Amino acid sequence: MAPFRRWADLPPDLLCRIGDRLDLKCYASARGACTAWRSALAPPSPALLVLSDARLCPSAASLPTRRSFDLAAILTGARCVGSSNGWLALSIAIYSGQSVFVLFNPVTSTEIILPSLIYESRWVSKVVFSPNPAKDDFAAVAICDIDRIAYVTAGARRWAVLDPVRLVSGDQLADVVYHDKGKVYCLTRCGDVLLLRLPERRRRKPINDEPGPSEPEAPIPIAECALGLRGRRSQYHHQRNLRMICYEHLRQRDLTGPLKLTFCSETFIPYRRLSIGPLEPDLNAPATVEPLLPDSNLPFNPATSFAPPYNTVSAFTNAKSIVLCEGNLYQIWRNASCTVTLQLPGGGHHRVSENEILVLRYYPRRQPCWDAVTDLGGYSMFVGRNNAVSMYAEGVPGLKGNCVYWIGGRGRDQGMVFDMETGRSTPCLPSVGGIPGPLQSTICWYFLSDIMNSSNNSGGRRFYRTRSRSRAERAQDMEE
Repeated sequence: MAPFRRWADLPPDLLCRIGDRLDLKCYASARGACTAWRSALAPPSPALLVLSDARLCPSAASLPTRRSFDLAAILTGARCVGSSNGWLALSIAIYSGQSVFVLFNPVTSTEIILPSLIYESRWVSKVVFSPNPAKDDFAAVAICDIDRIAYVTAGARRWAVLDPVRLVSGDQLADVVYHDKGKVYCLTRCGDVLLLRLPERRRRKPINDEPGPSEPEAPIPIAECALGLRGRRSQYHHQRNLRMICYEHLRQRDLTGPLKLTFCSETFIPYRRLSIGPLEPDLNAPATVEPLLPDSNLPFNPATSFAPPYNTVSAFTNAKSIVLCEGNLYQIWRNASCTVTLQLPGGGHHRVSENEILVLRYYPRRQPCWDAVTDLGGYSMFVGRNNAVSMYAEGVPGLKGNCVYWIGGRGRDQGMVFDMETGRSTPCLPSVGGIPGPLQSTICWYFLSDIMNSSNNSGGRRFYRTRSRSRAERAQDMEE
């Protein structure tokens, strides 16, 4: 009788054919099963989150696998304002122009309804949040208007809106990136960088479905009440329905009155009793905002902060992003307008082409402290509505090092890659078989994990590793 062969001994081509039939969750789990499977199956990240005009369900178009993974449906009318670690930050309009923000995982259909953002302006351009959020453990930061930063942590009943950030004349906030241990770097359109230090995240006790008499039920903010209705998961763990809920107007003169709801095509059950009471005080612990530049370089001045000719170019690159890579801070500048030829203060000219991208690195002990680089050491950077990500590209199919992956271009947004060696941008995916085509619009870059870990098998380099992958590697080490 032939000896039983291990699952790890499956031929790679057969394993790849099986992988082509798996959804994103099962595919990622299969890659974490063992070293052999991880080597045979290409990583699903990075991917482009795309939305078809004909379907409400988004899909993740993977660059390494060159296939598209279907994801759970997003509520109609929701606007994506952020993405990180497989989660999306959605802005959903409800009533009277108000919006509620939800963290949504399109792989598991898990959602976290954030507290109310009470602010006179309703425009939020980007939201970043802590990795692996949970209902009792999360932190989120948003850009409001042009000079305001708002944040919320678990346990708070509403967002804290900070005082206007002191900016130079004509400047405004352009990008934010969430870093480890509650650090958030904020970038302005002129290239100034501010550091927001969030309070330590506090875990809340889980809320019981049926609190006892000794536990009075806390009032829920209106926005949370309006969206706090979901179909309960059945005993067979069916996927929850995410169809649109229609909201009727609240009684303006009596906010404590009953909330009227009209349900669309399905019956929804409240996950707990609704009670509307007065808004509680802001429970967020204080956060601090401080300039990144040392005192010797303050106040911020592009003429002294950027090495020439970039002190002049900074005013003509209106699309800016901030990225962290190997402990270093970078700015990504893109000329989103037409080609311009600049007259330099010291004489001479400098030409900036349309969609030309510049990468500047921060040198805290230099003055000027920002200077352009042409080599990223084999890394690639992914910027857009997502929390900006850097990734070592060697050995990852479909990726090239020393490149900046961005979203834009004329007409519909599409995934683009800028090669720092050639200085040109090209589409990063062809319009074939399940990959973004003319009837699809690109939303953001989508990663299952934004956490970079070191590995002894990568020659000292860093690459992405999921939790299942880490567990599989530890198990493999123990077997050996």
